[in-house]
Amino acid sequence: MPLADRFLDIRRDHHSDELLARGGDSEAHSILQRAGFVAVVRVHETYHRAPTGLTQDDKSRLGTDAVARLRATGYHVDCDKDFDTDARPSRYLPLGSSVAHLAERIREATTAEEAADALTELTAAHDGILVALREVLTATAEFHEGLGQAADPYTARRLRYLADEHLRVIRTDLAHTRDELADRRAPHPGRSTYTGEVPATERERSAVCACPPPPRTLPAPPPPVAAALRR
Repeated sequence: MPLADRFLDIRRDHHSDELLARGGDSEAHSILQRAGFVAVVRVHETYHRAPTGLTQDDKSRLGTDAVARLRATGYHVDCDKDFDTDARPSRYLPLGSSVAHLAERIREATTAEEAADALTELTAAHDGILVALREVLTATAEFHEGLGQAADPYTARRLRYLADEHLRVIRTDLAHTRDELADRRAPHPGRSTYTGEVPATERERSAVCACPPPPRTLPAPPPPVAAALRR
């Protein structure tokens, strides 16, 4: 990770008095979003701003909370004086970390059955992750239907379309892939499980090698004998 991605700047803009946060990597951007900032995506930059309609006190609380969260995670934050704080809130794993763990399970899988087990958490018909995601999209659509602005019904229809069409295709394809892997029940030819015991003093205790075996190489031929030595 570039060192520059560990630095952020959170300040009020001198011209517009808008509260802006600049810098950081994708993890810092997630922290800012959870603190309440809104992402602004440009061609060469992504920065964050406070939501519209906040009072000055609300902006101060927002900026202070963001500084505390970022510093608690190890980021270096330059900020306006009234955002500076010694608070370091506790860190909790977000829900996305649990889903991302499925990717690690698949990367470490040595059999088709292990990969199918991980995909089952996504595709389970009643309580799989994709079913829950459909519920979130539907609930958000229902929320927009009663907001009252002109664009809200369109947003609601768009969300229902994503849930009923795009997400359905993803879940159907993944469920088919999961079922196909479940039927195979075969080891992955490019991954192997070490059967030898690892010494207790060995730092690396991983029992799975997820990379393909190294290519077999023939020993190099000896160098030719000089003519003077053959005489």
